[in-house]
Amino acid sequence: MVRPYEDADADALWALKRGFETGLGEGTGGDEKAAAYEAKLTDGYRDRWLDWVDRCVAEDERCVQVAPADDGRGTDRALAGYVFVLPASMAFVWDAAVLNEVYVRPADRGTGVADDLMDAALAFARDQDLPLDRLVLDVDRENDRARAFYDRYGFEHWGELVSREL
Repeated sequence: MVRPYEDADADALWALKRGFETGLGEGTGGDEKAAAYEAKLTDGYRDRWLDWVDRCVAEDERCVQVAPADDGRGTDRALAGYVFVLPASMAFVWDAAVLNEVYVRPADRGTGVADDLMDAALAFARDQDLPLDRLVLDVDRENDRARAFYDRYGFEHWGELVSREL
């Protein structure tokens, strides 16, 4: 079951965000890339990121949706995963809906949680007023697991994101 993010989920969402960020460097760029992603995860970054989440959710609560974990602990706030689609006001970033992040903690992979989150993301994106009727995302070409997941959902190569240090 996927539901909109709530303020009370902040600590659990941040734990997932840390897993997302540190996972970006695992097996897709060596120790230097992993260290760069780990180094940015300061308290200040946490506060700024959660503030941004709050601003996006204030615009549309479905921007960030979470999958509660089935840890057998009753009413705790453990989360199995989350999906973050930018609000419609940011569609002009790529002239499309933007899947900013989707992450499922390792213990919940292969259980259907990722499918539930992607279904929620697609439904939200379809409801946006977009210049192009597309959902786009950035995925590391070396991340075989993620690429296989997106392939299964019919995502196709659409340009290529490049970057450089400032």
